[in-house]
Amino acid sequence: MPLRLVITAACLLLPCVTFASPGEELYLSACAACHGVDGRGSPESLVGFKDPLPDFTDCDFASREPKADWVAVAHQGGPVRGFSHLMPAFGEALSVGELELAMSHISTLCRDDAWPRGELNLPRALHTEKAYPEDEAVLTATYTEGALDAVETKITYEQRFGARNQFELVIPLGWLETVSLSDPTMTEWRSSVGDIAVGVKRAFWHNPERGSILSVTGEVILPTGDDAGGVGKGTVVFEPFLSYGQILPAEFFLHGQAGFELPLDSDRADRETFLRAAIGRTFTHGPWGRAWSPMVEILGARDLESGAETSWDVVPQFQVTLNTRQHIMLAVGMRTPLDDSNRDTRYVAYLLWDWF
Repeated sequence: MPLRLVITAACLLLPCVTFASPGEELYLSACAACHGVDGRGSPESLVGFKDPLPDFTDCDFASREPKADWVAVAHQGGPVRGFSHLMPAFGEALSVGELELAMSHISTLCRDDAWPRGELNLPRALHTEKAYPEDEAVLTATYTEGALDAVETKITYEQRFGARNQFELVIPLGWLETVSLSDPTMTEWRSSVGDIAVGVKRAFWHNPERGSILSVTGEVILPTGDDAGGVGKGTVVFEPFLSYGQILPAEFFLHGQAGFELPLDSDRADRETFLRAAIGRTFTHGPWGRAWSPMVEILGARDLESGAETSWDVVPQFQVTLNTRQHIMLAVGMRTPLDDSNRDTRYVAYLLWDWF
């Protein structure tokens, strides 16, 4: 009789033993008393406190954070990431390697592989769009120093829905220095709302083992700005693009973006293709402290017409986390043209709040 049939027959007659993985054994011995054998959290009658416990089977929650943050909380206790002191520190009882095994088991409690893992949520560059769908608000400011200065701001609101999707709303506001109509020797500042954009992103492929994620986004830019005053393009613009994220060895990472700007009225705005890429590395202050991510972006753009030249910019920058939970971040950079065009240097900064 084949071995498979022998085992099947034995399991029908006798209880079969299932062997837990090392990560599951560590979870059951160190974590299950509070978090439950199934990862849904033990009742108040067992744990003795009213604070709600996380549900590790809820993919919307459990897939968001990278494993390193889970290990930090388990090793140092809840306060290391701004959470409750009721989460104890296991650093003296379990090694980092053992905690990583336990976190690997916790990651299996989310049974839906459609949710991209938190490790793929790489630091955001100033211009290159991320592939990871997220819940965050970003305030970006750009200062252009030239013959007439300009300040541009925009508020970006991103709302994730479902496992792979994200809705995005961008509201720009600009201040331009202009020549005074009453006195041509003087200048004055005027403000205007720019072209509001709405878009939808979908991560249609991701692979946590390879550290890769690929998304497609479609944006519609509406002619809400004052194009006569230099704030807006005066026509609807469709902007489809691909975004790619890649985890590299030694804490390095890569973003890539490629797409088109396609105006509905090509007499008002040029059709354009663009290519953007950012490479960086994340450093931490000590094993569990503040994260610093210096990056360099290369930005290319070219009009879709015969004989057009490609413009290139370089943007050195860095991002830093501002608080213990590391969900509020600041980035600062400088965008410099690499060609001989008349474009001016721009100074760019953003403040990001990952509100989920």
